[in-house]
Amino acid sequence: MGGGFEELVGFLEELVRVAATRLPLDVYQALRRAAELEDEPLARRQLEAMLRNAELAAERGAPVCQDTGTPFFYMRVGADYPLRGLVYRAAEEAVRRATRSVPLRPNAVDPFGGGNSGDNTGRHLPWVEVEITGGDRLEATYVPKGGGSEAPTRLVMALPLEAERRLFETVLGAVADAGPKPCPPFVVGVGIGPTGDTALALAKKAAVLRPLGSRHPDPRAAELEEKLLRAVNELGLGPHGFGGRTTALGVHVEYAHRHPATYAVGVVFSCWALRRATGVIGPGGSRRITSRHI
Repeated sequence: MGGGFEELVGFLEELVRVAATRLPLDVYQALRRAAELEDEPLARRQLEAMLRNAELAAERGAPVCQDTGTPFFYMRVGADYPLRGLVYRAAEEAVRRATRSVPLRPNAVDPFGGGNSGDNTGRHLPWVEVEITGGDRLEATYVPKGGGSEAPTRLVMALPLEAERRLFETVLGAVADAGPKPCPPFVVGVGIGPTGDTALALAKKAAVLRPLGSRHPDPRAAELEEKLLRAVNELGLGPHGFGGRTTALGVHVEYAHRHPATYAVGVVFSCWALRRATGVIGPGGSRRITSRHI
């Protein structure tokens, strides 16, 4: 397939390695702020252990967590990018190689037979979402989604007349029921949309792609994020469930216009080790990591 394909695979493999071993700077800084504000000694020790964990992983080039996640790629592919037809194949090969080189824990399990591919690839894995844009570059973000934080995912189809009440009930109920399972302090993504799959897709992107500390550009959604974050943290679950000020590092809301008869609410969590890496590759193979990491 030529050198261009190999360069693309190498670029995507590097994104996998960076995401698995180096915590994003915004996540690290949010954890540090939480530790500085925490006045519960046991909760503070948990946060300090998370910070040290991230520092050691970066120093040693080792995975931040033993659960190296389900492989997700979010790509913005220029219409004139010459290898646009090979991005799925390149993503699969990159994950296969990274499983050996990082290394990653083999997490691709056949839901029927229970077999494991051993290289994190399988039917529809890695999961690749592609948005076609203008230009001749490819921008990709790799996100390894951990199983513990995915388990408490929740979807509610609310009656539109009960929308505001059911939204708060859904989010706070999901957090309370999840308890320490998603490894708090977590990030909560809330998606609002016309259908269940839309709401969950928006919630996942809000949870894993939005920088911590950012707010939605729509002031109504931004106000909702602030209210939900205060309410979640007032539950007092705290780091790893030991109590304290910070149960969530952030609550991010995303929405789509809905059908008159539906109001779908999706809730997706990301654990404290929110891992992602973003980069850009050009038509000639020049590449760079654009996200910031410790």
